[in-house]
Amino acid sequence: MNNRKIIEWVLKIAVAGEFIGHGVFALQGKKAWVDWFSTFGISDVGTATQFLFLIGIIDLTLAILILIRPIRIVLLWMAFWGFWTALVRPLVGEPVWDFVERWANWGAPLALLLLMGFPKTIKEWLK
Repeated sequence: MNNRKIIEWVLKIAVAGEFIGHGVFALQGKKAWVDWFSTFGISDVGTATQFLFLIGIIDLTLAILILIRPIRIVLLWMAFWGFWTALVRPLVGEPVWDFVERWANWGAPLALLLLMGFPKTIKEWLK
């Protein structure tokens, strides 16, 4: 196996691990995360928990997909979502370092996307 393939697999596993971890926490209805919804206008715990459950399903599905067949548009979403979930921390009152600590959450999917080749056409986004 060449170095490029090894790097690709390391990034796939890193991205999948991050999304599996977040997905499981979301499915469990992690209390702190449920509470964060109120910062964005969703104060009903039941609604927040349902949203979080849906997010957990999506995160787990994407984690599995990345291991089986990484798709560029999915990696772009994962980079965006990793950035957003890291940025949420200081927005809800946690230290900015909680954001900095999570740069790999968006950096790993972005690195895998760049390794695969940044798409130039819409069709390439779906490969």
